[in-house]
Amino acid sequence: MACRRGNEWLFSNLSLDVFSGQIIWLKGHNGRGKTSLLRLITGLATPDKGTINWGQASLRSDFNFREHLVYIGHANGLKDDLTVSESLQFLARLHDRDCSPLAVAGALKCLNMQHRAHALVRTLSQGQRRRVALARLALESEPSLWVLDEPFDALDVDGISVVNRLLLDHAARGGSVLLTSHLALSLDPARVSLIELHHGKSI
Repeated sequence: MACRRGNEWLFSNLSLDVFSGQIIWLKGHNGRGKTSLLRLITGLATPDKGTINWGQASLRSDFNFREHLVYIGHANGLKDDLTVSESLQFLARLHDRDCSPLAVAGALKCLNMQHRAHALVRTLSQGQRRRVALARLALESEPSLWVLDEPFDALDVDGISVVNRLLLDHAARGGSVLLTSHLALSLDPARVSLIELHHGKSI
C-alpha cells in the first residue's frame, strides 16, 4: 500500500496486518502520514497503490465493515448546541449502537462526565470534550476494530487511565486497536505492537 500528498510519497510498500486482540501504536513525526494511514484504513480515503482488505474481502466491497469499526479522529464530532447526553446519544444512533438513556448515562459515568450530562457541549473544556467523544468506546461490547487518532490529547492522568482500561478490556474480548499517540503509552509493552512511519519509506 502507498500514499502520497501532492507529488511527495508519504509512505510506500507498506504492509500492515491487524489481528484480533492486538493493540498497535502507530508512531512517527508530524507529517509522516499517520492520520492519512488511519483514513485509508477506515475507508475515508483510497490508497494510491495497493489494496486494503477486511478479512478476505476488499474493504470497498465489504458493506458490513462499518458495523465493526469505531473511528475517532482529531475532531471530536460533537455538536456545540446539544447537551453532552444528546451529543453522545446522537453519535450512538448514527453508528447504530445502543443509544438508550441508560447506556449513554453509563458511558458518561465511565469517563467521569456524568456530572456534565446536561451541560451544553460549547461550555466544556477541551479535555471534557475529548472525554465525551471517547465515551463512545464505553458503548462498545463487540470485538470490533477501533481506529483512534491521538485519543489521549487534552486528557489528564485520570482520563488516560480510563482510556487505557477500555483499550485493554477491548483487546481482552478479541477486539483490535490501531492508534496514534505522541505520548508514550502507559500499557504493558507486551500488549502493544509499535510501528513507526518513516517519511517516504516502507515499513
